[in-house]
Amino acid sequence: MNPSQALAEVLVDELVRHGVTDVVLCPGSRSAPLAYAVHDADRASRVRLHVRVDERSAGFLALGLAKVSRRVVPVITTSGTAVANLHPAVLEAHHAGVPLLVLSCDRPAELLRTGANQTTVQPGLFGEALRWRHEIPAPERRAGQTAVWRSAVSRACAAATGALTGWAGPVHLDVGLRDPLTPDDSHDWPESLEGRPGGEPWTAVASRASRTAPGIPHGAGVDDVPRTVVVLGDLPEPAMADEAVRLAAAAGWPVVAEPFGLMDRTSVLPHGPLLLTCRPWLESHLPARVLVVGRLTLTRDVAALLRLVDRVECVTPVPDWPDPSARVGRVHAWKALSATEIRPRSAEDAEWSARWREAGRRLAATPLWAADEPSGLAVASAVLETLAELPGAATLFVGSSQSARDLDWASAGFATPVTVVASRGLAGIDGCVSTATGLALAGDGPTVALVGDLTFLHDANGLLIGPHEPVPELTIVVVNDDGGAIFSTLEHGDPSRAAQFERVFGTPTGTDLAALCAAHQVAHERVTTIPALRDALRRKASGIRVVEVPLSRTGVRGTRATVRANVAAALA
Repeated sequence: MNPSQALAEVLVDELVRHGVTDVVLCPGSRSAPLAYAVHDADRASRVRLHVRVDERSAGFLALGLAKVSRRVVPVITTSGTAVANLHPAVLEAHHAGVPLLVLSCDRPAELLRTGANQTTVQPGLFGEALRWRHEIPAPERRAGQTAVWRSAVSRACAAATGALTGWAGPVHLDVGLRDPLTPDDSHDWPESLEGRPGGEPWTAVASRASRTAPGIPHGAGVDDVPRTVVVLGDLPEPAMADEAVRLAAAAGWPVVAEPFGLMDRTSVLPHGPLLLTCRPWLESHLPARVLVVGRLTLTRDVAALLRLVDRVECVTPVPDWPDPSARVGRVHAWKALSATEIRPRSAEDAEWSARWREAGRRLAATPLWAADEPSGLAVASAVLETLAELPGAATLFVGSSQSARDLDWASAGFATPVTVVASRGLAGIDGCVSTATGLALAGDGPTVALVGDLTFLHDANGLLIGPHEPVPELTIVVVNDDGGAIFSTLEHGDPSRAAQFERVFGTPTGTDLAALCAAHQVAHERVTTIPALRDALRRKASGIRVVEVPLSRTGVRGTRATVRANVAAALA
């Protein structure tokens, strides 16, 4: 089986699993793999095939098939003007809310923009008249692709039916295909092409659009599954995190939380992200289900957990869902939380959950790093703990890169409200000083920003505030290790790459932060001990002030390795 044949068979199979009953096909060479696959599905009575020679007519035929049935109807075309001829039907589907799927075939990337025959830029061809669009690159003979293909079909069908938005409409899936375009009889494909058992969709989505849309019945809550672990990521509003944690507490589900959003962390596992770093413990206490709430943006350990568990579900407050590894099998709209019915725990399930909580308590009681020796982890822990002691509802803005990861490991349980905020939409270091300033101006309680030196310098213009402008009460803690500490913890920081590392990854600047602050008439304080940092944070800010904590980058990689070893020893 060649790659184009494998991709076509998987796409058609997943469409059938999502309730597709009719497919419209236009003839063409580039689309041949899909033509063969859908022809075979028609002969097996899995779909009903409709062939049309005019793409304009084909588009409107698909629209008519979908208009009343409310099922997704794909229309398959070859490349070039064939795709453009679907535009009138796409526009009608857009304004009429009809679940139409344009499945266009395209040249592989190496032929685009080269003058190759029948080749144009197909992605974006339909402009704003789409609910969703995506490109699948030409496949290669390697493992790890089929889950991604099936996940793309799931997203296309969810968007077309408006499963998470209630707004059905057209979607565009552009598929790159490379020669050969005809089937062959070889059987050396490197992975199984099978989908979920029992013909289930790769990702079933809780539908709010119509009774005929595929997925979970409208209005259903999250199933109360024994041995569930909730993994909590970034959410649009901090209160959402607390809502999810309240449900988990009522159900008895352990919660592993990234540090964002929560105002009260007493119901989450202390050092939950660190718990996931101990693979032997994790494998002996595997959950039956992981329920992902929000976007997970920080660690590879969470991704490793999702690969170990057969059942992964997601709760999302937006019209899409996070699933970069294509592991999610079921998606729930946010309202499913409030519709969830909690059953009494069995003794076995309660004991299993208790072992997770006990592991968290053991980590909280174990010195995992030197608390009073300056390091990124010690700084993050001191900032969070000191804010929790202050009167009023404090807000902590954390910068991207290493600061967020240090806070993730340092977070433990505490009761005083501290809202942690970060720019995790794209997780860039852009504009962090200005974002923290906005938070301070909008809030009532103490506001602190925890950032690295590169993040601080990237938005040094955020310190520019005119004499007639409102000035926030904001403390900016700058962990100054003169460069990009995060790269030290990745594969780029391996000692074997030391010759290249410092210039292209470490990127030291040698900037004098005190002089920079003086130029902006911003108060600056340099502290070299953790007790001094705590004392500085306890003093109320007047305007913007910068507290600089100088650190060495050379020990970051070793420190994190030591912490992992200490976690393993504590759980042994």
